[in-house]
Amino acid sequence: MPGLEYLLPFLVTALLLSITPGPGMLYIAAQTIGRGRKAGWFSALGTHFASYVHIMAAAFGLSLFLEAVPMAYLALKIIGAMYLFWLGLRFLLAKESYAAPGMSAAPQTHITAFRESLMVELTNPKSAVFFIAFLPQFSDQTASYPIWLQIIVLGFVANLIFSLAEMGCVIFADQVSSLFKTSRTGGQWMRRAAGSVMIALGANLLLAER
Repeated sequence: MPGLEYLLPFLVTALLLSITPGPGMLYIAAQTIGRGRKAGWFSALGTHFASYVHIMAAAFGLSLFLEAVPMAYLALKIIGAMYLFWLGLRFLLAKESYAAPGMSAAPQTHITAFRESLMVELTNPKSAVFFIAFLPQFSDQTASYPIWLQIIVLGFVANLIFSLAEMGCVIFADQVSSLFKTSRTGGQWMRRAAGSVMIALGANLLLAER
């Protein structure tokens, strides 16, 4: 494994990145606000598992394909953006709240949040490129372990750090949204806010450069 001269900068960088608000946190916050805390947990879980796919792709060079083939990158970006637009419109057009005040959302809602988060993360080419750009910087070419194994281990550690920060985001978003969930009007505004955030994230993904 990489020595301390690689691991310490890696841990510091991962921690700093984890507490920096980004599209992933905004998406999980939107799910929490629109559907409740448990849906937020499942959204974070979906993002966590989807990230392992990007990590494995980075370890075995599959993410390089997205960098080398612009049309593949563009196609995946359009799919991800359209999916976020669709999710946002679902929140905006919903007539009833997902869970009444004081009650838990239906289990199917949590499964839906998990499945949606998997799709959002898997169709985000920026996440795939991030791992291929970030993890190799902290691998040690002279170590006895192969580079691909170092990238997998570093990726697993980074993903755990990112997920801990996302769990904190769920708690914070739930505390904020709870102030508005005591009335039907408040619930409607929460769903509209969640839908607007998802549409904005889709637009950001669609318009952003690599």
